[in-house]
Amino acid sequence: MKRFPCIPLFLATVIFIGLGTSGCARKKAGEGSGGASAASPAQRAQVVEVAPVIRSDLREAMSVVGSLEANESAQIRPEISGLVQGIYFEEGQAVTRGQLLMKIDDAELRAQYAQVEARFDLAARNVERSESLSESRTIPQSEYDRARSEFAVARAELEVLKLRIEKTAVKAPFDGVTGARLISPGDYVTSGSVLTTLNDLSRLKMNFQVPERYLSKVRPGTEFRINARSLAQVDAQSGVVAADAGLSGEVYFVNPIIDRGTRSSEIKGYLHAPPPALKPGMFANVDLTLEVRRGVLTVPEGAILTVTSGTQVIAVVENERGEPVAEFIPVRIGLRAQGLAEIEPLGGATLREGQSVVAAGVGALVLYPRIRLDPRPLRAEFAPASAQIAGQ
Repeated sequence: MKRFPCIPLFLATVIFIGLGTSGCARKKAGEGSGGASAASPAQRAQVVEVAPVIRSDLREAMSVVGSLEANESAQIRPEISGLVQGIYFEEGQAVTRGQLLMKIDDAELRAQYAQVEARFDLAARNVERSESLSESRTIPQSEYDRARSEFAVARAELEVLKLRIEKTAVKAPFDGVTGARLISPGDYVTSGSVLTTLNDLSRLKMNFQVPERYLSKVRPGTEFRINARSLAQVDAQSGVVAADAGLSGEVYFVNPIIDRGTRSSEIKGYLHAPPPALKPGMFANVDLTLEVRRGVLTVPEGAILTVTSGTQVIAVVENERGEPVAEFIPVRIGLRAQGLAEIEPLGGATLREGQSVVAAGVGALVLYPRIRLDPRPLRAEFAPASAQIAGQ
């Protein structure tokens, strides 16, 4: 019975050694396969879509709705009351400055003028007589002064009546086109009666509103355009005209007061050579140029990477083996327009025109400095529209 315990001890030792040997073999095999699989991702390059850095002319613009106005517009009213003797224009007629439009009966005024004129002549003769007598000291100075005063009063009354007679002739204050006639011969008119409306259509004004946030970029001389499909087509219900793209204008007035209700300011500008199809009162879409930056470095907006430290772009550079790798370059963003963004490298970094930057998937791809890249051209559907300057 003392020899039986030796047999289990020997068997246990053999089983333990066998298990240890097989475990070590599996571990070595696992290390070899695991090392090969871990090394394979480092050998693969990250596929990215790239676009070149280009120099562009960027134009910041905004679209608003405006209203066309005449260069000058006035309601023609008489200055004095009276009976309309005659009207000397046709509705819609082009008239010139000083042309007679309406005549008010002035018979009573002319009679008053004749009466005052007679008194004026008598006062003039009395002054001449008083002067000669005053020189010889025949009459007192007070009578001479009275004669001169009566002469001055008569002359003033004569001037007043002359002006009133002139005002019975209503004339055009400027060159323009007459509107509808609201008075007929034989009507009695007062200073509040409207004869017609006169519009100067030699050039047209555009009146529109600009929000206060953009007012700092709008000043006299700022250019704008009227975009339209056809000048001949006018919406009969709304009166909206989308004028042809060839029409341009220039701002000449910026209201310094901001409307509290709309938080916007009134802007006025002249249109250059407006066609006859445009009429005052029509609405039009205005494309207003706020800022123009010429010859600046630009990248697609999709190339901008925003992180806690600021904004960056990922440029494609070559490493010491000539392989394309990623380089993160801090930039300052300027104007954005039509899918492009103006950039300025910071911290001594450089970006040259034509250099490729990652332009799609930025922020979603796993990228880090000096990672190997496999650049591919940016797909056409993601390419930004080219920025163009108005008038080019």
